[in-house]
Amino acid sequence: MKLQVLLFSWMLLGSAVESVSLPEITDGNFIEECVKEHNRARSAVSPPARDMLYMTWDEGLAITARAWARHCLFEHNIYLEDARRVHPKFSSVGENLWAAFPPSQFSVRRAVNNSWVNEKIYYDYDKNNCRKEPCGHYTQVVWASSYKVGCAVQLCRDGVKETSFAHQQGVIFVCNYATAGNFDGEKPYESGEPACSKCDGTCVDKLCRSPERDALQRYNWTPDWDPALKSSGTSYVAVLVTRPVALICTFVAAYVVHHFYPNVFCYE
Repeated sequence: MKLQVLLFSWMLLGSAVESVSLPEITDGNFIEECVKEHNRARSAVSPPARDMLYMTWDEGLAITARAWARHCLFEHNIYLEDARRVHPKFSSVGENLWAAFPPSQFSVRRAVNNSWVNEKIYYDYDKNNCRKEPCGHYTQVVWASSYKVGCAVQLCRDGVKETSFAHQQGVIFVCNYATAGNFDGEKPYESGEPACSKCDGTCVDKLCRSPERDALQRYNWTPDWDPALKSSGTSYVAVLVTRPVALICTFVAAYVVHHFYPNVFCYE
């Protein structure tokens, strides 16, 4: 009886793990939450900012984030130094990473606000440095000129490499930014009152908005290092090889059957 209960519990646990559902980069609620959490932090900087741009979603950055997340590796994208390979338009792209297990731990708010933005307590604006702990995730989130963001979350069934849970099913969340922030020696924004006084457009929640800058764009492209390209290419080759072979086998089988059993096929 105990063995049956144990097996039943294991089956339920396995079903729960397999049923984890994570949003795609086209999910409207996911996009809205990513943008909202970033702009919430940008509106709340202290001291206030004079040049903080409102951040909007960029499909191209989301495609890049998804491609890197598919590597299930908790290290920064090695292609960021070559902007042409990470975005068809922007000349520089920044990045933040977050990972956890089990996958059910993921939420946009937990990653952006509870992790990256919470680094705010370590950042000294006057000295422009981090106290005791790293704060680069926070400064990228509130980098005034980074006005586009694209994020992706990936389920890693074999674990997220370079983490303490590399052998357990986990999740990695990647956000890319344009233009990139965190330049050495530069502060993330210019402080002063009133808010938005140094940028063009309309000031909303202490952020500078512009119809042209905020407009959404579509991108028909995929990074050449996206793991999905390799798997889809392999599948395509398999189809090209398998279908002709299957067709030949069908003709051969039909010929053999018809040769030995001429009356099997009936025609009207």
